[in-house]
Amino acid sequence: MEKINQENLNAQSTSSKTLEEVRSMIKAHKRNDLIFASVGFVVITLILLTLLTLFIDLVIDGYPKITYDFFTSFPSRRAANAGIFSAWVGSSLVLLITFLSAVPLGVASGIYLEEYAPKNWFSDLIEVNVSNLAGVPSIIYGLLALGLFVYGLKLGHTIVTAGLTLGLLMLPIVIVSTREAIRSIPIAIREAAYAVGATKWQVVLHHVVQYSFGGILTGVIIGMARAIGETAPVITIGALTFIAFLPPPPISLSYPFISFEWLQSSFTVLPIQMFNWLSRPDHAFHINAAATGAVIIVLTLIMNGTAIWLRYKIRKNIKW
Repeated sequence: MEKINQENLNAQSTSSKTLEEVRSMIKAHKRNDLIFASVGFVVITLILLTLLTLFIDLVIDGYPKITYDFFTSFPSRRAANAGIFSAWVGSSLVLLITFLSAVPLGVASGIYLEEYAPKNWFSDLIEVNVSNLAGVPSIIYGLLALGLFVYGLKLGHTIVTAGLTLGLLMLPIVIVSTREAIRSIPIAIREAAYAVGATKWQVVLHHVVQYSFGGILTGVIIGMARAIGETAPVITIGALTFIAFLPPPPISLSYPFISFEWLQSSFTVLPIQMFNWLSRPDHAFHINAAATGAVIIVLTLIMNGTAIWLRYKIRKNIKW
C-alpha cells in the first residue's frame, strides 16, 4: 500500500513538473512573440516615417507647380512654361498596352498552372522560374526587350515596344498573385461543386475564379502600380526625354473610328520626364521634377488603395 502511495506521489510530482515546464515554455514563447512583434512594429514605423518624410518633402518642393496648367502643358525649355501633358498621356497609353498584354496571359497561365498542369518536375521547374522572374531587376527586361522587340521584331522605339516590355515585367507578378489567390480557396468549394455534377471547367470558371477574383485583381493593380514608376526598361528601349507632341488619338470621329497609328508613335513617360528635369542645373526644373515625383507617388498610392478597397468589397460580398 505504501509502495502504491509512493508511486502516486511520484506520478503527481512528475505531472506537476511537466505542467510547470509547459507553462514556462508557453510563457517564453509569448515573450518571444512580443519581442518579435515589437521589433517589427518599430521597423515598419521607421520605414513609413522615412517614406512619409520624403513624400512631404516632394510635395513641399513641388506644390507651387501642381496646377491645371502643369497637367495640360507640354515640356518646354523654360521651366515656368513646362508641363507633363505628353508624359502622362504617354504613360496612359503604355500602361494600356501593358495591361492588355500581361493580364489575360498572366491570369490564364496562373489558372492553368494551378488547376490543370500535371504535378511533375516540369511544372515544378516552371513554377521556380516564374517565381525567380518576379525578382529579376527591371533593367534585364529592358535589355531583353531591346534585343527582342526593337532589333528582333523591328518594332522600333515605340509605344507598343514599351507596353510589351512592361508587360514582360508585370507578367510574373500576375501569375504568382493569381496562383496564390487560387490556393487560398478552400478545397470544400471544389468538392461541393463536383458533388452536384459540375465539370472541371465549370468549377474553375464559376467558383474558383469568382472566389479568388479579389486576390487576382489586387495582384494586377499592384503590378500596374509598379509598372507606372519603372524607368530603366523604357530608357533602355529608347524612350524620348523631351517630346512636345502627342501620339495620334486611338479613337477618331471619322471612319474607321479606331486608329492604331499611335502604337508606332514615339513617346515619353512620367519617370523619364522627371529624370530629364533632374539632370538640368536650373533649380526651377528641379521643382518641376519634385511635382512630377509627387504625382507618380500619389498615382501609386491611389492604385494600391484601390486594390485594397476592391479586395475588401469583393470578399465582403462573397458568401462562403
